Amino acid sequence: MRRSPEQHRALGAFLRARREALSPEGVGLHPLPGRRRARGLRREEAAQLCGISTTWYTWLEQGRDVSCSTATLARIATALRLSAAERLYLFELAQLKDPDVTLTPASSDLPEHIRTFPDHMTVPCYVLDTLWNACAANRLARLLLVGWLDGAEKNLLRFVFLFPEARALLDDWEGSARRVLAEFRAASIHGNEEQVDVLVEELRSRSPDFERLWQNQSVLLRQGGARRFSHPLHGRIDYTQTTLTFTSCPQYQLVTLKPA
Repeated sequence: MRRSPEQHRALGAFLRARREALSPEGVGLHPLPGRRRARGLRREEAAQLCGISTTWYTWLEQGRDVSCSTATLARIATALRLSAAERLYLFELAQLKDPDVTLTPASSDLPEHIRTFPDHMTVPCYVLDTLWNACAANRLARLLLVGWLDGAEKNLLRFVFLFPEARALLDDWEGSARRVLAEFRAASIHGNEEQVDVLVEELRSRSPDFERLWQNQSVLLRQGGARRFSHPLHGRIDYTQTTLTFTSCPQYQLVTLKPA
């Protein structure tokens, strides 16, 4: 997506402010000779830290329409000692994916406060990673989403397209499968490309329905809304789904289901 002139200027202003907040000594540099007008880093020093040319870095700060790779922007974020929030903001301004946060960590690496969050909720809820593996779920979610959250297979796409239990649980399987896949396609651009490709190719080879719906190229934002389940014990149950993102770990989503 092409950035607007306002976005270029905002990106440049943000980089300039973060550069000026640093000192050469604070980043392990010997100050360049000559009189310094301010305590912050010079552009030449910032460019040196980032491993790019001073001219190109200057153009970036000036808000010019110059291209920037994700790897280069990651080096800039590291060189300018950006916090997690600042780094996230930088990549949002540049409309690029941060290569350091799109990798899907193992469930054992799930932060403790995210892993235990569902247990404090009074409605069914679970946590999805970028590949839509359920990394955590509370007891209410396991009782509701039988065949998935109470089983060994925790990937939502595999459950929907490969497990007969999904066709029984989802009241309108075709509509639900179509929506889930369209939402995943939209979200997958923020995931690890190699991991996404492996999962998609596996499901295309194992599920004709997945292949058919994948070819539709449908894209939807994960907005939540009404959900109906045909529970094996309780019959039809209606819920309202809401999906939230953890700002400290944007690769994880919290999905809640409130009884309608």
